[in-house]
Amino acid sequence: MSVAVGRRVALWRVRRQMTQQVLADRIGRSKSWVEKVERGVRTLDRFSLIQQVADVLRVDPTELLGDTGQPQIGGTSAGVDAVRAALARYEVFAAGPAGPAADAGEVSQRVEHAWSTYRHGDHPRLLRTVPELLDAARRLHAARPEHGTEPLVRAYRVTALVLVKVGEADLAWLAADRALATAGSDPLLAGSAAVPLAQALRGLGQGRLATTTAVAAADRVATSTDGEARPGSRAVYGTLLLQAGLAAAGCGDTANASELLGRATHVAGQVGDGLDYRTADFGPAAVELAHVVAAVESGDAQQAVRRHEAASRQQTWRGLPAEHRAAYLVDAARAYLDVADFTAAGRWLVEADRVAPAEIRSRPSARTVVAEISRHGPQVAGVGRLATALGLTRSGNEGTAMTLIRPV
Repeated sequence: MSVAVGRRVALWRVRRQMTQQVLADRIGRSKSWVEKVERGVRTLDRFSLIQQVADVLRVDPTELLGDTGQPQIGGTSAGVDAVRAALARYEVFAAGPAGPAADAGEVSQRVEHAWSTYRHGDHPRLLRTVPELLDAARRLHAARPEHGTEPLVRAYRVTALVLVKVGEADLAWLAADRALATAGSDPLLAGSAAVPLAQALRGLGQGRLATTTAVAAADRVATSTDGEARPGSRAVYGTLLLQAGLAAAGCGDTANASELLGRATHVAGQVGDGLDYRTADFGPAAVELAHVVAAVESGDAQQAVRRHEAASRQQTWRGLPAEHRAAYLVDAARAYLDVADFTAAGRWLVEADRVAPAEIRSRPSARTVVAEISRHGPQVAGVGRLATALGLTRSGNEGTAMTLIRPV
């Protein structure tokens, strides 16, 4: 297996026009280490390491593991193509040829519905609705910018977020950049647009740029209100600090990550935890889960497991949106994979699938976790069925044995 994985690393490195030295620098390893991986002498034996290499090469980790060819669930691939086409329809910025502007109230309701769909983790459905939503929001903005700016920014933001989920970081960056441009000089709108921008940059392997972008946006939000905080400003500020901290952790800058997450913890304490997390995206529970994810990102799986076990005994985080909980549980499963506790990894993955199935079935990184658990066992009830549903395994003749599908 190590030789096959190494060959795929070499193949994608060449496709990305990287030398062995460039790849080594970006993942914090030596050129000799990369050479040994590509020759199959050294094995990528931890999921977090496979994820790190895949992030730098800008590929789905399953491309390196060889678990390609599985079907997209719920028409995700077609949905992405439609979103790409919608983002390319520049003529909709002209209100006349593109059709009459939609009613501002109607567009706002559609934007709210899109966000509700996102928080429920129904990514395929959201991808299907985004193209028409973007067209309507852009027509409104072109005709009545005073009413259309905020809905259009929010439409671009939710588009960018769902594109990050399904592994389309390049396209997510475009949508987030459009949100930032539309926000203009409004610091709070621009700050909210910087959140998915930072996530897209992280997905592109640009963790340091994501950190500086999120910190700059957070500082602008913090200094722009002159003491009169607008509704939601603290939540935007805190969320930007979380994104910056997670990006720093992914770069191995643990000191900066700790400082940024500490600042986010302080802000969350000011916000309090009597929140309706159906509409609030930031608070103490979200910060606590971010600490776990940061430990996973920085490669400290033992700390991630300890913090997760403490967090899982609390009930507050269970009030977070389904998308947030399921995404977090996938990261928790990654931590258990890295400490070789495959039973616990499988248990939390099955729980994530129960909370928001599309978080597992539409996200490339989540499918990779399923593949890893299927490889190692022992099987947790439900993991085998999930792997089969994703096309990662097939049942044996008697329906009990599971065989990992590998390319010929």
